[in-house]
Amino acid sequence: MKKAIKSSVFLLLLSTLLSLLPLATQAQCVLCKSQVESSRTEKDGYDVTGLNKGIVYLMTVPYLLMGTVGYFWYRNVQKKKAAQQ
Repeated sequence: MKKAIKSSVFLLLLSTLLSLLPLATQAQCVLCKSQVESSRTEKDGYDVTGLNKGIVYLMTVPYLLMGTVGYFWYRNVQKKKAAQQ
């Protein structure tokens, strides 16, 4: 029982750290970056933080979906283990 709790806490901590990792990166693809650089040269004081935050926001959806699927998969496996015992 303790091993299962330790492994689940470890997996939860690991998934949390991995989901927060992209927030520290500069989340711009090559096309977005080139568009921002061209806009920056045309207009003075063009604010690019909104674009960067939007990209990071769009990246969170796949992580939430993977976490949800993983949770339900884990719960299903635990039910099957409990039914076998």
